[in-house]
Amino acid sequence: MRAKRLGTAAALAAGTLAATGLAFAPTAAAVTPQTATINATCSIGGSGEATLTATQNGTAATITLSSTDITAPISIGQDSISSTLTMVKASGGTTVFSGTKNPAISAGGGVSVGPLDGTVASGDSLEAYGGSLQMVVFGITITCTADAPQSPGPFVFE
Repeated sequence: MRAKRLGTAAALAAGTLAATGLAFAPTAAAVTPQTATINATCSIGGSGEATLTATQNGTAATITLSSTDITAPISIGQDSISSTLTMVKASGGTTVFSGTKNPAISAGGGVSVGPLDGTVASGDSLEAYGGSLQMVVFGITITCTADAPQSPGPFVFE
């Protein structure tokens, strides 16, 4: 009988510790705002509005860029665009996000790249204006730059 009570007490203690561990487990860090828009001009594909979407998990962050205004002149296969997004830090310097993720894009279709991976520090404030997006497609480099600061404002990482 004593062994049964000891086993029950041990199970209750383990359950309490597990619940306490969950309560104090670190949560994913947040970036604000999560989305922003820019007006961009590209060397190929035109110009227009693009949406940037940011996520953060600790020091790892991603940014995805999509636009229906900036279009692909030819069909592009999935994961065949090598992209480098350079964001300007409010404190000085830049942060680079890169990757080869993109959906298949038909000729004349809107461009979408990402999620592009980068590393951030707590308190980083990143802005697209002053930076650039370089996409390499079939060996051709396409550069896009923001015409004005992003709206509603820079991404601030926690």
